[in-house]
Amino acid sequence: MRICTNCVMDTTDSAIVFDERGVCDHCNTFYTQVKPNWHTGEKGKAELDRMVETIRAAGKGKDFDCIIGMSGGIDSSYLVYAAKEVMGLRPLVFHVDAGWNSQIAVNNIERLVDGLGLDLFTEVIDWEEMKDLQRAFFRSGVPHIDTPQDHSFFATMYKFATQHGVKHILTGANYSTECIRNPMEWMYFQSDVRQIRDIHQQFGGRPLRNFPLTSILWHKAWLPYVRGIKVLRPLNSMPYIKTEARQLLMDRFGWQPYPQKHFESRFTRFYESYWLPERFGYDVRKVQFSSLIVTGQMTRDEALAELQKPPYDAETIGQEIEFVANKLDITVDELKSYLALPKKTYRDYKNQEDIYRIGARVMRALGIERGGKR
Repeated sequence: MRICTNCVMDTTDSAIVFDERGVCDHCNTFYTQVKPNWHTGEKGKAELDRMVETIRAAGKGKDFDCIIGMSGGIDSSYLVYAAKEVMGLRPLVFHVDAGWNSQIAVNNIERLVDGLGLDLFTEVIDWEEMKDLQRAFFRSGVPHIDTPQDHSFFATMYKFATQHGVKHILTGANYSTECIRNPMEWMYFQSDVRQIRDIHQQFGGRPLRNFPLTSILWHKAWLPYVRGIKVLRPLNSMPYIKTEARQLLMDRFGWQPYPQKHFESRFTRFYESYWLPERFGYDVRKVQFSSLIVTGQMTRDEALAELQKPPYDAETIGQEIEFVANKLDITVDELKSYLALPKKTYRDYKNQEDIYRIGARVMRALGIERGGKR
């Protein structure tokens, strides 16, 4: 095992590359490509002001001028606050219920919406189809079993924006806490509809009649350049420090923190803390901590100390396994049997990787996308 001398990414990412100083390509990509083009001071404020002006103009005369997908996690929660209180926008808070909300997430959403006087729209995913697709991903043997849930989130938002003439979707994605990307072998593109259909065809048990599906060409080309629907990341243009944002949300709204990023979903908590480490040896905390290290919010020593702790609670994981099995209408023994399945990757199923690669190169060349090859 070799570990970066600057962050905590290591050779569990099989594609990692180290320079002569032992610094990984994740870090070097951030320092050479992301950081020089990431502005949160005066230049960022000017970018944000232009963004706000454009959003307000497009939403003039409408009940709301943008939609914000909210999960109850820290990034989306802080964005909702910032959109209303800092940017002065009139957002519609949009939540997709995929069946796995934690009670804390539900409470956090309610507290932000009520505290800011905003409207909430909730779309509920067909649970029988969601279960079937999630079981199919388990049985396929791939690591990225959270794809059905993630895909449903943004596919539903795109559909809503198209139907209601919304021109701007705001997302909590940001460089401050997410500048280091998950290796593709850990988490493949959730929007690859060709792969979703192939895995479901091989391992699913019922048709996907209501499950929302989108495609890379639809939301990266047709929607922004033909329909004029833009996805914006305002947190990249303002100061955003995780600990400060968390404290503000707690003090102002009674927002409750989670043990780890993305744990607002019970399924994601199970998947990231237990399934990935136990079955594949992938610990997503390395990615999350490395982002905080390079952005100056955590020291490498602090991250290494945290990584010495197990990613899940050994005393309660049995209850979590039982909960997930019951939700998916399978036995605990069946769920555990998936741990022993042959390990597969996204390459073992039909995919659109070539389209993503070409698109990423074009967007980086045009300065639309920042970051590395992952």
